[in-house]
Amino acid sequence: MFELFSTDNIIFSIAGQGVSLIEILSVASGLTCVYLATRAKVANFWMGYLYNILLFILFYQKGLYSSMLVQPISFIINFYGHYRWTHPKSGEENSIHQLKVTLMSNSKRIYFVVQLFVLAAIWGFVLTYIDDLFPTIFSQAQRPFLDAFVTMAILTAQYLSAQKKLECWAAWFTVNVTNITLYILAGMAFLPMVSAGYLVLAFFGFTMWRKQWRDNN
Repeated sequence: MFELFSTDNIIFSIAGQGVSLIEILSVASGLTCVYLATRAKVANFWMGYLYNILLFILFYQKGLYSSMLVQPISFIINFYGHYRWTHPKSGEENSIHQLKVTLMSNSKRIYFVVQLFVLAAIWGFVLTYIDDLFPTIFSQAQRPFLDAFVTMAILTAQYLSAQKKLECWAAWFTVNVTNITLYILAGMAFLPMVSAGYLVLAFFGFTMWRKQWRDNN
């Protein structure tokens, strides 16, 4: 069973690098999740739960421990977003009685940007020594500070998505651009191509959410 989801279980190759079954399943669930999110469909959260589980396994096998450890937190944020979208407070409803798209103030935007860099620096430092702290569990982390930045950017993007803030798409742009770099440095050939696809979907997501914001404000 575990061998089936091993990164050694190669299905096909791209640019001389193998693509495993778990990478394919992760990509399929991730793209479906993002597509549903661009259309503001609540079903995106169900695909998000599956995506978290698959990524946890994949990143553990690739030694990207920050990205692995964030998956349980991401799962919780998904659950929170699922509730927020379907249980809006008074005055937050759109025309179909779900959470409507809103904008943040400039001060809030600055706060989230500063918080992102500070937390990424702290977490990157922790990852640098994680193999010394838990030598029987973790090997040396790959690109710890870049991995930490992606981790914090993902959490920021997910939290803003859960609140249905239009700015979440700027965070997702950042995540996908950085992920392309991280995946290439980690020796992956398939996922960088997929991240480029996520960039395209993020553009459409921003466009569609902006239209919803204009229609409801």
